[in-house]
Amino acid sequence: MAPSPIFFNPPSYWRYLLPQPPALGLGLGEIAPDLALWDVTQSRTVRLANWRGKQPVVLAFTRIFAAGLYCPFCYPHIMAMNQAYHQFRQAGAELFMLTSLGRRQAQAVMEDLQLTLPLLADETGQSFKTYFTGQALGAPLPGQFVLDIQGRLRYAHLFSFLHPNASPETLLTMVTSL
Repeated sequence: MAPSPIFFNPPSYWRYLLPQPPALGLGLGEIAPDLALWDVTQSRTVRLANWRGKQPVVLAFTRIFAAGLYCPFCYPHIMAMNQAYHQFRQAGAELFMLTSLGRRQAQAVMEDLQLTLPLLADETGQSFKTYFTGQALGAPLPGQFVLDIQGRLRYAHLFSFLHPNASPETLLTMVTSL
């Protein structure tokens, strides 16, 4: 039985088929590029620039193929980040998880995983390209970025097979050291 179109989007698979390695294309200390993406958790548009001057921000780009079809490296990371969400908030930071799925698919993921952290949908994948996360085998690769209160990049972790994602503890340590 073929997957429902709401849960699997073959055109986006082909868009990300050819590998592109991640690259640190943003310099540490630079103002991070702005994003304006739909938050399926809060049903609102989130603009990254609105957090500048207010609080640090953690961007956690994740690799999700479709609801129920999760990257084996990213699924445990998504769950750990969701569990640690209140710790980021207590540390004075905002945490956003970004996916390359469309709104409906991201909503299905949010419900399937019972996510409480903000899940931002970027169907075009432009934010992944802007932050140079790379891509392979049907989806963009994960990456995590910590921005200080001025919106400057202070920490970046890009995917590798040896260390696919920065742990919530590492990211929290970076946030609390700002």
